[in-house]
Amino acid sequence: MQQVRQKERAKGRRDGFSSGYKHGYRLGTAEAVVSQIPMMPTNPSPMRILYIPQGFEAIDHGCSVALSKMSSAYAEAHPSRLVEEAQRFKPDLIVVLNALHVFPQEHPEHIIWAKQQGIRTAIWFVDDPYFTQDTAVLAPYYDFVFTHEQQCIPFYKQLGCRHVYHLPLAAATERFRPIRSDYRYCHDICFIGNGFWNRVAFFDSYAEQLMKYDICIAGGYWDRMVTHARWGDRLRSGWVPLDESVYYYNSSKIILNIHRPHEQGADNRNTFDLPAQSINPRTYEIAACGAFQLTDVRSDLTQMYTPGWDIETFQTGEELMQKIEYYLVHEEERMRIAMRSLQTTFMRHTFEHRVRHMLDVIERSYSVSGVALLN
Repeated sequence: MQQVRQKERAKGRRDGFSSGYKHGYRLGTAEAVVSQIPMMPTNPSPMRILYIPQGFEAIDHGCSVALSKMSSAYAEAHPSRLVEEAQRFKPDLIVVLNALHVFPQEHPEHIIWAKQQGIRTAIWFVDDPYFTQDTAVLAPYYDFVFTHEQQCIPFYKQLGCRHVYHLPLAAATERFRPIRSDYRYCHDICFIGNGFWNRVAFFDSYAEQLMKYDICIAGGYWDRMVTHARWGDRLRSGWVPLDESVYYYNSSKIILNIHRPHEQGADNRNTFDLPAQSINPRTYEIAACGAFQLTDVRSDLTQMYTPGWDIETFQTGEELMQKIEYYLVHEEERMRIAMRSLQTTFMRHTFEHRVRHMLDVIERSYSVSGVALLN
C-alpha cells in the first residue's frame, strides 16, 4: 500500500511539473508575440472629447483608454450628467456608447441641446441588431452613427441618418491579454455567456458527449436547460466578473464561442428582424488572451480572422464534437492557432484601432465639407 501511495505521489509531481511547464511555455510564447508588435502611434486629435459610457465594463474601458490617448482633452460623464458635464468641459465632440438600458428617457433632448451649442455628436451602437426597436428611434438624433453590424448601415440610412459607418468591435487589451494561468480555472472546455435559447438547445442536445470532458459553463439563465440538474458543479450560475473571465480564457484548453440569436423574442427587441452578421466582443477578447477558441460562423468573421489559421470554427454540433476531440490531443496545433489569433488581434483589433478610425472619419467629414472642426 505504501509503494502504491509513493507511486501516486511521484506521478502527481510529474503531472504537476508537466502542466506547469506547458502553461509557462504558453505564457512566455504569448508575451514574446505581443512584445514584437509595434505600438500604434496615437496622433492625438485636436478635439476635446466628452465620452458617455453605456456600462459595458470591457467596451467602455477600451473606449475610455483610447479616446483619452487620442484627444487633446478628455472627460467622461454618466448619461444623466451629459448636459452638466458638457457645460463645464465645453467639448468639441460627444461620443456616446449605445445609449440603451441605463440612459435617461430625456437623452434625445440632451443630444438636441448639444447640437444647438455647436457640439458634434456621435454614437457607436455595439448591440446591433438586437435592439432595433430602440436604436431606430435614437439614431437620427446624432451627427454620426457607427455600428458594429454591417446589416444596420442601410437601415439607419433609410431612417435619414446622413453619416453612417461600420465600426467593428475590438478587444480591450489592457484587460484581455495573456496572463499566468490559475489551476482553479483550468478546464478542457469552457464557455462563458448567458443562456440564450440557441445555446441552451445546443448544450441540451450534446450534454451526454460534453459531460465526458472537464467542462465549465458559466453565466446566467442556464436554468432554462432541460438537463440543468445533470450538469452539477460543471455549471457556474450567475455573472462572471471580467477579471475572472480572463483567468478562464488563459487557463482552459478550448474556449467555446456561440453567438446569440438575432430573432425578435424574449431576449431581443429586434422588431425590424435584421439579421446578425457581425462577430461578438467575446471573439476578440478570447483571442487577445492567447486562448484557443472554437466559434460558430458569422459572415463577418472572415474579414477579421482566417479560419484554420488564426481561429477555428464549426458549422454543426457534430463538427464541433469532432474538433473538440481532435484539438484536445493536438496541443501544438492548438497553440499555434491561438498565438496567431493573439497576434492578429493586437495588430488589427484593439480599441485604439477602432477609435482612430472613428475620429479620422469625423475629422475627414468636416474637412471635406469645409466646416470648421473646432468651435
